[in-house]
Amino acid sequence: MPLVFEKIGIFPSIYTSSLRFSTKLSSIPVAMASSLFFSTPIPTKLISKQKPFSHHSSNPLLPQSTIKPLRSLVVSSAAAIEAETETSSSNSTPLKSLPFRVGHGFDLHRLEPGYPLIIGGINIPHDRGCEAHSDGDVLLHCVVDAILGALGLPDIGQIFPDTDPKWKGAPSSVFMEEAVRLMHEAGYELGNLDATLILQRPKVSPHKESIRANLCKLLGADPSVVNLKAKTHEKVDSLGENRSIAAHTVVLLMKK
Repeated sequence: MPLVFEKIGIFPSIYTSSLRFSTKLSSIPVAMASSLFFSTPIPTKLISKQKPFSHHSSNPLLPQSTIKPLRSLVVSSAAAIEAETETSSSNSTPLKSLPFRVGHGFDLHRLEPGYPLIIGGINIPHDRGCEAHSDGDVLLHCVVDAILGALGLPDIGQIFPDTDPKWKGAPSSVFMEEAVRLMHEAGYELGNLDATLILQRPKVSPHKESIRANLCKLLGADPSVVNLKAKTHEKVDSLGENRSIAAHTVVLLMKK
């Protein structure tokens, strides 16, 4: 009874409707074959006869051009994943140098009386502000997260945890400075940034240009590459009821 390859999306070129297996099966590792190709598990007899995989095996079932990329996919061990995580978390240059990197940031804070409302480093007059461990600047927080995300680094909550008393009431410009430093250290600069504020009140339009100007200053960016929009939430849920404020940011980083 022949074993049959299934056509799978990640390897659309590697399939056949009636591929018969002989002793050449030993040239493919069981883990690779069973996890990537077969809908039916390989019989125990075949598994027990498996030999250690070698790309020097004679007459391999698949050509070397196919086996090598498959091998690199299958052989990602826990140690390799752990090493990659440690490298990404250590403020070092990203593992893979790409010409462009894209990051998305999101943040939301409750609005409560007795707190200042700070957006993009600008104090906005309002009867309530963001309840947060730092100054609660929802815009700067999501910009920082977008930059960190583009660099493949941990989020703002991991780098500046709210369990650390030294960040209590800290201005979010401190977080921005660190994110910009990491961006330059990794060899990137800002290509462009697009941010959206979501809040019911107060109106942002009278303050939009001062917010954008300060954002450009913190980023060291030309105003032509920094865009800021503001939306209400049509009185829906906590955002629309003036009980919270949110922001989304997308950044494009370019290799210097």
